[in-house]
Amino acid sequence: MSFRSVIQEVKGEIGAISRRSFRSRPHRAGRVRRPGPRDAPVKCFISRNRTTQTYYLYIGLTDAISDDGKFLLAARKCRRTMCTEYLISLDMNNISKGSETYIGKLRSNFLGTKFTVYDAHPPYAGDGVSKSQSERVIDSNQVTPRVTAGNYPVSHISYALNVLGSRGPRRMHCVMDSIPVSAIEQGGTAPTQTEFPSSNHESFTSIPFFKSKSFRVNSSAASLLTQNESKLVLKNKSPRWHEHLQCWCLNFHGRVTVASVKNFQLVASDESGPTNQEHEDVILQFGKVGKDTFTMDYRYPISAFQAFAICLSSFDTKIACE
Repeated sequence: MSFRSVIQEVKGEIGAISRRSFRSRPHRAGRVRRPGPRDAPVKCFISRNRTTQTYYLYIGLTDAISDDGKFLLAARKCRRTMCTEYLISLDMNNISKGSETYIGKLRSNFLGTKFTVYDAHPPYAGDGVSKSQSERVIDSNQVTPRVTAGNYPVSHISYALNVLGSRGPRRMHCVMDSIPVSAIEQGGTAPTQTEFPSSNHESFTSIPFFKSKSFRVNSSAASLLTQNESKLVLKNKSPRWHEHLQCWCLNFHGRVTVASVKNFQLVASDESGPTNQEHEDVILQFGKVGKDTFTMDYRYPISAFQAFAICLSSFDTKIACE
């Protein structure tokens, strides 16, 4: 399937987006939570406004690195006393937790090395939702202006200083709480928000971050991986040494043009397996193409919302990694 046909398919799924019509917002919320296509990545770009500390996600409509794309999501950085939060909204003009267009957030720890992605809705209907909470949820894709959004953790991200130091990309580790590792296998599926099977709510409660100060696979990390062996784990793709340039490089296939510590490629890693195998297919890649412009390409089994939240974590200052 060509890139243009993939774009047409995604555009058809997203539909005609009208920021003025509330009726379209529930459908848009469902679309940005839907897994991307299997056969080719969805090519997007992120625009950053340093003055307002806001970020805007667009889907590219051409093969160009950046253009006047279709708006998907917006985020605003909010500094707290002990953490930083990025509020994510369907409306670029109203990025607040009290808005009917709020769909989730990204929260960091004090050092900016560990993050949790929260969805405003439970990852599946009917589990772990109290009576008062269930009265506020209309359906899996719809939000009402009277709703006080919840915090349902759907993924955890951890950063550590690369063994290559400043010469290589940061080390990233993402546990996708709502995506089973079987999703990347032949015939596997990634459930959408309305397709999650009923299960114990404990499997979707917040898991502890990595205890070790360094990000090495040791006994404590191994126990965590055992705890999350049924969940999809993403890690950054290992760079290769370029003899001519005398540096560590990743092949972004022309989608990244500016060297930056923020650039990364994430691949699936079955860390519960005996070989700790690294898959070749890049599920998410992010990189700099201008002073405040970045590309974001994602594919199955993650969604636009999940991909955007992971990329937002790369913008945050990481005291312990830099």
